[in-house]
Amino acid sequence: MARKQVWPEEGDLLVCVVKSVSDKGAYLEIDGLDGVEGFVFIGEVAAGWVKSVRSHLREGQRVVARAIGVKQDRGRVDLSIKSVSEERRRDTMQFWKNEQRAGQIMRVAAERVQWSEEELDSNSDRLVEAFGSLYGALEEAASDTQALSVAGFEGDWTATVQELAVENIVPESVKLKGSLHVEIWSSEGVEAIMQVLTKAEESVKGMEGVKLSCHYDGAPNYRVEIEGPDYESAEYAWESCINAAKNEMSDFNGKFVAERV
Repeated sequence: MARKQVWPEEGDLLVCVVKSVSDKGAYLEIDGLDGVEGFVFIGEVAAGWVKSVRSHLREGQRVVARAIGVKQDRGRVDLSIKSVSEERRRDTMQFWKNEQRAGQIMRVAAERVQWSEEELDSNSDRLVEAFGSLYGALEEAASDTQALSVAGFEGDWTATVQELAVENIVPESVKLKGSLHVEIWSSEGVEAIMQVLTKAEESVKGMEGVKLSCHYDGAPNYRVEIEGPDYESAEYAWESCINAAKNEMSDFNGKFVAERV
């Protein structure tokens, strides 16, 4: 089952491929809109006077164009290339490349979990709806092991997508979460618990790009949130946190349990 085509609105930036070039302009194939014709008039090809369209565009060239006229009843979109700044062109092209890559990763996931084409399209659309883009969903999954479940996704397939995301996408940062169960049975009570949690937080001092914080989750449980530049650093921070808390606990009579969540 083919995914539903979404028509652009005026002002949208679109990734296109030049199909043919004429003296009056060029016909472009718009990514994601099969059978829809895009046309850029010679006056919208480039800033300034354009003597020859062919001096600016060639068949097979991938460009970014702005929709300046959407005629859905005629199956046509009028386009402008000159109105797209270089910065917007780069950003749009990078977004498109990311989505193409994400689509390939999801197709590998579909093969592993034996999805039908319809299931692949449906779950991909759900991820886009939840995270804003397919690449954004995978980037979140790569940086936070709980991202998919927090967003409401369930099933064995989430582990497969998580694994592929970690293998193929390098996020800006990685997030891990853990839980510390801390009970102090001696008279030091709350003061001792605070000492244990403080030692846990201080355990990452000197680790470049790593942040660790402890949060009250209802006594005797405390949530640990870790952010690091990569999984190795984040995992090391978690181990350091546990060791520091255990060492501090040795001075008190109580119970300590650490668990990744």
